[in-house]
Amino acid sequence: MTSRTATYLAFHSIVRRGLTTISPTRYSPRPALSFLPQHQTIVSKATAHKQKLPRNHFTSNTTRRDQQHSQHDIKSQSKTPKRKAAQRIQAPSLRRVAVEAQRSKGSLIKGRGKTRHVDPEVETKDVTAYCAAETYNVHVARDLLRREGWDADPMGTGLFPQVLHVRTPTSTTNWRWSGSGTDGDAVGDVFIFPSGTVVTWNVSEKLGRYLVEKVLSPAAENSHPDKIEAEDLEYLEDPTREDSEIIGDTIILGTRTDNPTLDSADPHATERPDGQHEIDTILTQIAFSSALARSTKLAVLENMLAQYFHTTHDIPLLLSRGTKPRFTRAFILRKTGELLSIRAQLNLYSELTDSLPDLFWDSPHELGLETYYDAVGRALDVGARIRTLNEKMDYASEIASVLRERLSEKHSHLLEWIIIWLILIEVAYGSLHLWRDRQERLDPDSDRNLMRRYLLRELEKGGGRGR
Repeated sequence: MTSRTATYLAFHSIVRRGLTTISPTRYSPRPALSFLPQHQTIVSKATAHKQKLPRNHFTSNTTRRDQQHSQHDIKSQSKTPKRKAAQRIQAPSLRRVAVEAQRSKGSLIKGRGKTRHVDPEVETKDVTAYCAAETYNVHVARDLLRREGWDADPMGTGLFPQVLHVRTPTSTTNWRWSGSGTDGDAVGDVFIFPSGTVVTWNVSEKLGRYLVEKVLSPAAENSHPDKIEAEDLEYLEDPTREDSEIIGDTIILGTRTDNPTLDSADPHATERPDGQHEIDTILTQIAFSSALARSTKLAVLENMLAQYFHTTHDIPLLLSRGTKPRFTRAFILRKTGELLSIRAQLNLYSELTDSLPDLFWDSPHELGLETYYDAVGRALDVGARIRTLNEKMDYASEIASVLRERLSEKHSHLLEWIIIWLILIEVAYGSLHLWRDRQERLDPDSDRNLMRRYLLRELEKGGGRGR
């Protein structure tokens, strides 16, 4: 009995010392620890020693429990200010709130991606390009417009003589033409390019035609007033954006005058002068106008080439039938000159094939004017049209070469016939001379025969005297 009691007491003491490392299993579950004192709480040693211990490692040390609670309180106090700082949001400025509200209230562009389009209910204005001459003398054009009461380069862009900018007069009382000036109440802008093109913004068609046909006609070189080419686009002004773009056939002209850097945290940000925003808008209009003028000039050359093909379309048909085309030398030279003139206007005497006109080299790079120029070119397929026009002129060059070969062949045939006739004349003359000689020999009364008989008689007389 004594040995059993000693064994039980020893086992009981071993169990009490090993409670901190015993793992709860289904053979020794946690409820078996109910005999511990009620004021002690089982705490993990990993919190006190900051060691990575097993999850089932527990302790009932009161000191470690208190250290754990104190460290938890310190961490919670240190995290509180960070949560408050993260929750603090900077209030937006009133200007940005007003712009965002206006933008969300009435957006001019609908859809996304390839389905983007301009709201059809928005009222737009017209942009029209006229091409009535091969080139314009912009110096003469400036003098002519000043006589009509127009102010040349009113915004001081400094791009003259690469482009001439004028604005419609605000009053027509002192203006010799009494027609309507602009479409609406806004002032219209007119851009004259040396390439022979005039682009008008918010100007009525009547006024545009008057400028091209009447006012600027003395400044035109190689004009074609009966074959004026015109192209139209639409545009609208968006005061909620700074950049511009073209969507379909509509130009979105950004006219925002505020500086977005003022709403940022930059203390050195300053607002740009109001006049500079207007100049930037004019430069943007010049970029779009230059691209539209390029397309209109290209349309003139396309029509000229179409007329050229109309006058020479029967040549391949005649050659296919085996019939020699009967064209004069003047006709062939005239058609060759027309083709060379069209090719020169496209590739030599204009900036149609240039990737970037010269006037953009002096413009501010941050405005991105070359981007607007390329955007209009892509919208109007200018690059593809130039390639197609050059391919058509290659075919027209083959027709011109056939005409030149025909001209050369005709000339060589003429020389051959001249030589043949000269030979025939020479043969006829020789034959006539031989026939006359034969006739003289056969005719007894001919001079030759008479002279022969006279000489023979004299010889006979001389022989008799000698005897």
